[in-house]
Amino acid sequence: MGLRDKYAYAIQQAKGKFDGSAQERDGKLYFTGNVKTEAEKNELWTAIKTIPEWRDEVVADITVTGGGGAAAAPAASAGTTYTVKSGDTLSAIAKQHLGDANAYMKIFEANRDQLSDPDKIKPGQVLKIPA
Repeated sequence: MGLRDKYAYAIQQAKGKFDGSAQERDGKLYFTGNVKTEAEKNELWTAIKTIPEWRDEVVADITVTGGGGAAAAPAASAGTTYTVKSGDTLSAIAKQHLGDANAYMKIFEANRDQLSDPDKIKPGQVLKIPA
């Protein structure tokens, strides 16, 4: 069974919302594209996360393009998301997005649902960046 088959549920959930592709290469499934709202992005991530091995098998670059009207405003005020790239650290992400490398614990706390150690982040993880 290929990864496209394994993640068929996530691919199905993306239909009509996700303007992009899910391509299998090098033993990973690459989701690359755009959605209109943060809610659609979260819905896609929820579907991906139904597979326990998703952290080792999925690399995603999902951009929110807007166009969600009033529904997009609350998501924007709640913060943004960031997809971890190879070599990233929470401190570097905090410096880039919050202006203070020492604010990495704010990012860690906002992502307790997927992080157990602030030193253990993986490429492809989508982290919530608090406002």
